[in-house]
Amino acid sequence: MKKFVIVSAIFCLSSTAYAQETPPAAAPSAPLTEEARMKALEDQVRTLAEEVAVLRGELKAVRDAKSAEPASDSRVLLTAAHVEPGMLPANPPSIAASASPDPAPASPQVAQTQTFGGATSNAKLLNPDISLIGDFIGTAGHNIVSPSRSLELHESEVGMQAIIDPYARADAFISFGETGVNVEEAYVTFTSLPAGLLMKVGKMRADFGKVNTIHNHALPYIDRPLATNNLVGGEDGIDDAGISISRFLPAPKDWFFEGTAQVFRGDSSTVYAANRREDLSVVGHLRAYRDLSESTNLDLGVSYSRGHSNLGADFGSNFLTNLYGADATLRWKPCAAPSIKISSSAPSFSGAPAISFLPSAFSRPSMPSACTPPPNIESIAAGPSADASTAAAAPPMRI
Repeated sequence: MKKFVIVSAIFCLSSTAYAQETPPAAAPSAPLTEEARMKALEDQVRTLAEEVAVLRGELKAVRDAKSAEPASDSRVLLTAAHVEPGMLPANPPSIAASASPDPAPASPQVAQTQTFGGATSNAKLLNPDISLIGDFIGTAGHNIVSPSRSLELHESEVGMQAIIDPYARADAFISFGETGVNVEEAYVTFTSLPAGLLMKVGKMRADFGKVNTIHNHALPYIDRPLATNNLVGGEDGIDDAGISISRFLPAPKDWFFEGTAQVFRGDSSTVYAANRREDLSVVGHLRAYRDLSESTNLDLGVSYSRGHSNLGADFGSNFLTNLYGADATLRWKPCAAPSIKISSSAPSFSGAPAISFLPSAFSRPSMPSACTPPPNIESIAAGPSADASTAAAAPPMRI
């Protein structure tokens, strides 16, 4: 019995010792796993640091290469500008040089640069559009009422037109004749005034009737109408220094209305005479236009003018001259056919009627491809035309 108890005690002690010694054998695995994770994280951080260093090196290399390239000249040189020495680099970099791995050093900056603004806009003003046209007349037959020479260089006209800036343009017409030199017209047109107004300042032909605004070379006939010669001062007509304001007026459907008001100094040939500073003359004109069909249009107008005159010197210096006028033009211009224009003018002097029907004018201009006649109204904002004096006789553009 004692032996059995001793054997059982020895067995229990050995089992307890085995149970206590077995677990510690698996304990060292936990520290090994944690150490492996830390080592893996360190390896990842080290790899990212190396990649960042490589990227920084590449970025620095790109910046160094870009800074080593020669600076390109981004200045714009206008065709109207005058190229002076030093404005452009002497040896511009070529394409092959810029593509080489070793870029050339940047060229030194040019001290003189292109100037924009006033200098560029004045280039057109100092070099305007210039035109020259002449009027040579030969006469045959016998005329005791209005005799004229057999051969005559009636007039040679030089026109200069230029756009000053986006808001104004200048026009000047100087005529050279056998009697001397005359400034026929010289004025500045302001195109961007409020309320749709168009203002001219300078010496100009008055907008009275249909013929007064047309220069001699632009007339469809040689002699001016008798009504113009007898009542409106002949060839020069009402031509004086002053201010003109015009505007498109509200009109019914398919109609075009234009109103013009002018104030002049008061000296116009034999029509008006300003003996005092306040002896001004005024002119008013109302124009109506409508297309009757694709080939026919109607142009109507009424005019009024008033000023002081020396014709009534016996009545004192306050004698006033009043002029009234009406004009009508019918144009018929079918496709591929000569245009036919029938005009009539009826000015009156101080209430006395003096109606004169103008002769018809036949011409063969270059015909457009379509039947509708192209609009020929003077475009102020677009730039100077070849001769602004011909625009008065052209059909207007309906707005």
